[in-house]
Formats: sequence, C-alpha cells, structure tokens
Amino acid sequence: MQRKTTGSKLRAGLLVAMAAGLMSTGVPKVAVAGPPEVSPLQRSINSLVSKEKFPAVTAWADKNGHTVSVVAGSARLGKQVPVPPDGYVRAGSNTKTFTAVVVLQLVAEGKVALDEPIETYLPGLVRGEGIDGHDITVRQLLQHTSGLPNYTEHIGLENFAKIQHTFFHPHDLLKAALAHPAKFPPGTKWEYSNTNYVLAGLLVEHVTSRPIQEQITERVIKKAGLRHTYWPQPGDQRLPEPHAHGYALSDTGSGKVIDATTMDPSWGGAAGQMISTPSDLAKFARTLLDGRLLPAQELAEMRKTVDAPLLPGWRYGLGLFSIPLSCGGVYWGHGGDIDGFETRGGATDDGRSVGLAVTALPGTFGEAEKGALAVMKSVDTAFCK
Repeated sequence: MQRKTTGSKLRAGLLVAMAAGLMSTGVPKVAVAGPPEVSPLQRSINSLVSKEKFPAVTAWADKNGHTVSVVAGSARLGKQVPVPPDGYVRAGSNTKTFTAVVVLQLVAEGKVALDEPIETYLPGLVRGEGIDGHDITVRQLLQHTSGLPNYTEHIGLENFAKIQHTFFHPHDLLKAALAHPAKFPPGTKWEYSNTNYVLAGLLVEHVTSRPIQEQITERVIKKAGLRHTYWPQPGDQRLPEPHAHGYALSDTGSGKVIDATTMDPSWGGAAGQMISTPSDLAKFARTLLDGRLLPAQELAEMRKTVDAPLLPGWRYGLGLFSIPLSCGGVYWGHGGDIDGFETRGGATDDGRSVGLAVTALPGTFGEAEKGALAVMKSVDTAFCK
C-alpha cells in the first residue's frame, strides 16, 4: 500500500514536471498589458487643457491618407461633458481664404484684375483721411498691404457682452474703419486688417451681383465637398450640434468669463463669419493646394508671399499664411480667432493636413501669448510627429 502510494506520487510528480517543461519551452508567455500608448498629438492637446486651461480641444489630422481625430477637456466649463470629436466651431478668419479663392476665381474668369484699383469696382466707396480707393489695389486688399485701419478695433469688441447679439451690416463695419486715418501708404508694409476682406466681399457682390455667402457656397464649399461648413444667414446665432461650448471674456477689464457659443457673427462678415469643423478646414486647405479650386496661375499668385512679422518665418500670400514647421518645410493655412474659438491648421505640399480648435481665445484663462504659442506648438506636433 505504501509502495503504491509512493509510485503514484512519483508518476504524478513526473507528469507535473513534464507539463511544466512543455509550458516553458513550447507555449509563449502571456505579456501583461500596460496602459495604451498616448500619441504625441494627444499629449500635446492634453497639455493645452491641463497647463493652458483651454476648456476643450479638438484636432483632426491626415498624413497621406492616415487620419486621426482626438479631443481633450470638457465640452462645458466646470462640468465633465465629453467633447464631440470633430465638432462644429466658429471658423473666424479662415473665412478670408474662402473669400480670397472667390476673388481669384473671378480673376481667372477675367472679371477682376489683381493690380487694378478697388476704385474700379467700388467707385467712391473707399475714402477717408489718407485713404483713396484709387491708390489701393485688389492685391493689396487680399495681402493686407493696403494700410486700411482695422474695423475690429472700433466696433466695441473689447466689451463683447455688449455686442454679442448685435447685427452688423458690412457697410457699418466699413464706416467704422474709414472714420480713422490710414495706417500707412498702400503697398509700403504689411499689417493685418479685417477691413480688407469686408471690401473683398463687397467686390465679389458688385462683380457677380450675388451675395458673398452664396458665391462662397457655390464656388468653394460645394466644389470642395465640405459637408460641415457654411455661412450662417442673418439672424442665425446658433452653433449646430455637436459642438463644445466656447467661452470669452465679457470685457477686457472685469475678467468675467461668459458662454460665447451663441452669438451674432455678422461682425466677421467676409473676414470671419463662417462655421466649420476641424476636418473640413483641413480638407479645404488640402483641396486648395491640390489645385482643385483655382487654376495654376491664380494659385501661384495666391502663394506669392510677403513677410508677416507675427512670428519668425511667417509670410502672407493672398488670404493664406505660410508657416514654418519644426520638421522642415512649411504648411499653408490661415487660422481664425473669434470670441469663443481659436482655430489653426492647414496643409503641406507633400500630403499632410491638420485642423485644430480650442474653445476660448488665448488670454481668456491665462496669458495670451503663451496660450497662442502653445496652440501653434500642438499644430506643429500634428504635422511633424
């Protein structure tokens, strides 16, 4: 009995040993799963929330057919509400590129000449102290070398809460600008002025006898296949779902933050009224650079740049910035700042495109310059890493 028990134990021990040997030599070890890898872009936009205090960030990138969409933060300030991927945003000054494309299409059609004075198309309209439409060309309007004062400095934007739901007609904006003297003689330097693009919009309307929003829709948005980009009609103050809320300072003195999601964007006009998504803005830049919106000659004119000393290496064409990348080369785009949203991005000649939005202007929750540079760094990360 004892021997039988011992023999049984021995056989059992051998079987265990054999099994252990089989497991160690013939069966791969199971790796212990760690936390999922966080992409450089995700880390970068997370930092925009944690360090720069932007409420939410949404970004979209395409690197030669490989697309990613990432978000960070919360769709509502002070709450934990998921940020919708690639949600709607106010596109702000990205509108300028759309306007410039329409003007250049009219150039290609022989209806507008870039180096013709704006007086030819809008006689008697552009007059003021040191300002004469005979001396300002269409090219100078599109390139911000006209010397025209910037109307956004004179319509009360420093008290956003007061004008948040105010409707502005383009001629109201132009009147506000022309009440002030020229900044410099036309063609002598570069200085950003939204007034240039209000005039460009009026130019389009005069030449086509149709509203600028219709011309942008038919000539650019539909042609580029942008499904989530549009010009809000007069009185439309909403931002479509899905979207994260955008936030602004009620005025420059109080520091009080208000919800700017619902607002009348008419003060942007042909310089900044449109609504879009990060992916549509990136696709627009891609479509433009690929030559699907303009003939080669007009696209080449658009890409003739002058120094735009906002940041080192920045240059400006006709409604288009050229911005250097840390990994070499440049990307072409515009970006937009409007109360509640800042958007940045564009496309490169080698197939990359990026759209990124934060839900407040830099300076709403922290230092303006630091926040703006951090946003640009995230865009660079999306292109380069």
